[in-house]
Amino acid sequence: MSHSSTTEPTVTLELALDHGLTEQEYQMILDRLGRIPTFTELGVYSVMWSEHCSYKNSILELKKLPREGEHLLVAAGEENAGLVDIGDGWGCAFKIESHNHPSAVEPYQGAATGVGGIHRDIFTMGARPVASLNSLRFGSLDTPRVRFLLDGVVRGIGDYGNSFGVPVIAGEVCFDESYEGNPLVNAMSIGLVKAGETASAIAKGIGNPVLIVGASTGRDGIHGATFASEEISEESEAKRPSVQVGDPFTEKLLLEASLEALQTGAVIGMQDMGAAGIACSSSEMTAKGGQGMRIDLDKVPAREEGMTAYEMLLSESQERMLIVAEKGQEQKIIDVYERWDLHAVVVGEVVDGDQVTYWKDGEIKAQIPAEHLVLGGGAPQYVRETAKPSYLEQTQQFDSTTLEHPTNLVETLERLLQSPNIASKRWVHEQYDTMVRTNTVQGPGAADAGIIRIKGSKKGLVAKTDCNGRYVYLNPRRGGQIAVAESARNVVCSGAKPMAITNCLNYGNPYKPEVYWTFKESLAGMGDACRALNTPVTGGNVSFYNENPESAIFPTPIIGMLGVIEDVEKHKMSPSFKQEGDVVMYIGAPRSGIGGSEYLKVIHGLTTGDAPELDLDVELRVQQTVLEAIQGGMVTAAHDVSDGGLATCLAEMAIFGKKGAQVDLSVLKGDTIELWFSEAQSGIVVTCTADQKETLLTHCNAHGVPAVELGVVGGTSLHFKDSGELAVDHAQDVYESVLPNAMA
Repeated sequence: MSHSSTTEPTVTLELALDHGLTEQEYQMILDRLGRIPTFTELGVYSVMWSEHCSYKNSILELKKLPREGEHLLVAAGEENAGLVDIGDGWGCAFKIESHNHPSAVEPYQGAATGVGGIHRDIFTMGARPVASLNSLRFGSLDTPRVRFLLDGVVRGIGDYGNSFGVPVIAGEVCFDESYEGNPLVNAMSIGLVKAGETASAIAKGIGNPVLIVGASTGRDGIHGATFASEEISEESEAKRPSVQVGDPFTEKLLLEASLEALQTGAVIGMQDMGAAGIACSSSEMTAKGGQGMRIDLDKVPAREEGMTAYEMLLSESQERMLIVAEKGQEQKIIDVYERWDLHAVVVGEVVDGDQVTYWKDGEIKAQIPAEHLVLGGGAPQYVRETAKPSYLEQTQQFDSTTLEHPTNLVETLERLLQSPNIASKRWVHEQYDTMVRTNTVQGPGAADAGIIRIKGSKKGLVAKTDCNGRYVYLNPRRGGQIAVAESARNVVCSGAKPMAITNCLNYGNPYKPEVYWTFKESLAGMGDACRALNTPVTGGNVSFYNENPESAIFPTPIIGMLGVIEDVEKHKMSPSFKQEGDVVMYIGAPRSGIGGSEYLKVIHGLTTGDAPELDLDVELRVQQTVLEAIQGGMVTAAHDVSDGGLATCLAEMAIFGKKGAQVDLSVLKGDTIELWFSEAQSGIVVTCTADQKETLLTHCNAHGVPAVELGVVGGTSLHFKDSGELAVDHAQDVYESVLPNAMA
């Protein structure tokens, strides 16, 4: 049957440009099809070639990251999420994704559907989600709009996750003016699946039926992928219809039904419907299988009258999946979903050839070779122009000796504890269910990373999200290295061996040469660290166009690090001071430099200098040394030195343990301000019992890692030799009150 343009607008270059395509891309479509596309086809191309779906400005750089490792079960980008072998017949699926733009205009639903979408990526692979994390960035907490966004995002994450029944075990919240108007909402999910029971997002087997399962299709979220591929502007508020609406209770039913359906053996392939909806899931599955697919859109369950083919294909209505079934076995799948009170309808079949064909009202509305549409296939791939940002000339020349530093160091430390970036995030995580399913060993709060128990095993999974955008802004390559190193260090301090990462890469407009230079450099740094620490990249997400009317956000490549504890009861570790008389030790690199530090920002109002110092060889030795010490029972607490420096690290350990300590930082030698507040990397504070001190020192010496005794745990104050003291109770009050007071 011939193509029809009945009731559809005539496609022109102008219409293509309105859909976010370039003139060059429109010409590519004409050349590949050998004709003018239908309106519906134009819509499909526009979403599939959007940055959000095609990674057209990033895929060539992403391919340079280390994507192989002994524990990886699927290659990066091959499936919906990364999958690693954690032993004992279990695989762990995990991934992080952004929902930045939707959250900027509709924070509650934007964040909620971000959580729902990332969980679907996990159970699409046959894994049961067991934990979630998040990484959030906002503008200044002093701004009413920021407080509105923070409140909506946190409630959205909490309400969806709590209803869905997956605990939040870790996360981070940061504030900086660079994120004003363009918050970052990155959601991570972790799931478990038995070896050999994973599902693949593939369509194959001519004649095999194609089913749409789950919720019905509406007009919400149309062009959501395109919306996520443009800058936030004053007009963004008008694009609320591009924000999907989530239903966690339906998603819970969809989870259980999908895992049950996989057990029937009738499922050939399964793909969730996120960005670009039916258009994306059908074309990706078809391209992967190397065959064609025919879909009759009249059979798709719709919750709104009069939906066009264009609307049905581009709708991002939530809680839906596409399934390819074994022919003759589809009723088994239908029966499962109907038992869970969900739609399960045959809407098409796998066919010969290489095209996805969409019918409606008895006509072909779109017919496109699937390979044309998918990333890594026929979708465009670009390397953009680069230029080193001019601001770096100024920031790199910063001389800290020109500053007049405060003389009251304890008072300065107290001011840092009041910084929203350092202060307790209890106000946030108390809105999340952190203990549902009862496997949480260590949740958010007084912990460097989250830990969950693997039932029926001694093992535990440890995970952390991390990135300091300020570092990446000041030194993109080193900032990318630090994001990986610090997330791994957090996992080590919790007692686990880092295994692999997922990433969510948040940047400005890639067409701006300075933005793209920063993107390339920070990815190179990320690759450096992943190779050095043997933590390959399993996949992730790229989010460009994170801009506000003033400028781009700080480049923020969020790292989601996964680690494994072999014996969760014996080897788990927390950062709190444990008992009177424990020895406080500093292990690692010298404390030097204050560039990019929270101290510099809070005390002097400056974001300048170079990113903190990092030697990846030293970092690896420090991490290995501390992990072996934890596993060998030599230490009672461990906490990495990060935002706020060594003094802040010690204050947090005191607050978490409700115990003081007497310490002397001068034993480390160096500039006093730097000893207290430098954020130089590769440093960890540990405690040990007095009788383990010599054993620990010998252990560190054998690994060529410096270790210095700072003092001893005891009392009700954190007493700094020759510098004064900070009462632990007072420090806790200061630390805990910041967000509640701001949000009251």
